[in-house]
Amino acid sequence: MSTLNIGLIGSGSISESHLKAYSANPKVRLAAVCDLNEPRAREKAEKYDIPNVYSNYKELLANSEVDAVSICTWNNSHAEISIAALQAGKHVLCEKPLCKTVEEALQVQEAVRESGKTLQVGYVRRHASSIHVLKKFIDEDELGEIYFAKASLIRRLGNPGGWFADQERSGGGPLIDIGVHVIDLCWYLMGKPKVKSVSGNTYNRLGNRSHIQNLDFYKAADYDAALNNVEDMANALIRFENGASLLVDVSFTLHARDNSAQINIYGDKGGAEIEPKLSIVTERHNTIINVEPQLTHPGFEFQGAFDQEISHFVDSCLGLIQTNSPVEDGVEMIKILNAVYQSAAEGREIHF
Repeated sequence: MSTLNIGLIGSGSISESHLKAYSANPKVRLAAVCDLNEPRAREKAEKYDIPNVYSNYKELLANSEVDAVSICTWNNSHAEISIAALQAGKHVLCEKPLCKTVEEALQVQEAVRESGKTLQVGYVRRHASSIHVLKKFIDEDELGEIYFAKASLIRRLGNPGGWFADQERSGGGPLIDIGVHVIDLCWYLMGKPKVKSVSGNTYNRLGNRSHIQNLDFYKAADYDAALNNVEDMANALIRFENGASLLVDVSFTLHARDNSAQINIYGDKGGAEIEPKLSIVTERHNTIINVEPQLTHPGFEFQGAFDQEISHFVDSCLGLIQTNSPVEDGVEMIKILNAVYQSAAEGREIHF
């Protein structure tokens, strides 16, 4: 197989990044698109010259031409559609998070095992060019053993509303939407250590602040100011069996001066600031050295990372490489996220 026929399921906002990346990949043919909102699917089909349009994902999966699918739907349908796609003999790229519950995650993992197909979880930050560079430093032991990581993604006003703010469809707020990215990225760079315990807090103090004027922010296509039952903000301390720890805080809305993104990892030979831009700290000749890698995109570049992610998925499906974001990583992340929510609800540390 030299060309991969792709079907896209869910044509909401994040699908545009998938479609752009697929359309630019010479190994890909966009074969089908599906959305419950069929007119929206037809708009995508017209824009990207996609021949087959569906409003029922099962009909898309029945198309024998489709080799692999991108799942860009609400979080509460990820498991169901992933399992159905795998059983239909399709490779799967599932947008993060893999699903909502640990039980669902284990069911998806079993479906991968039974099908023998590739499932890649959409941890797009793993594919940023700055992360590729940093990973080479880590793999060559330039940072030594990474024993602490700290990640913070703060939006002062950024609750997208719509399905993002609906607990049933999303599974939660900023923790499961943007927190999953930074928790996964740190865990990946730390060598994916086994989790020992999780202690978390969630807060719902400010609502979606829809009354705020004069500041624009991204709104979901189905934005409804009356609907919001997810957390505003979450924080967590994650301890690992090897003694390492990860501290994280994320928000959709917070009385902060500005939006901010800070991600740092620390090892016994060196450290790295990942966001807002990559910088490596180490020692030479009894002197602390700040290393500034010269990169076109020293921070997280949204579409570029999606281009890399899609290319990685395509090559994995074609048997050229193995995915670096397998289903097992998706399962582990759901265990962590669920433990944070459980810890916050019960007011206690959760031990694995």
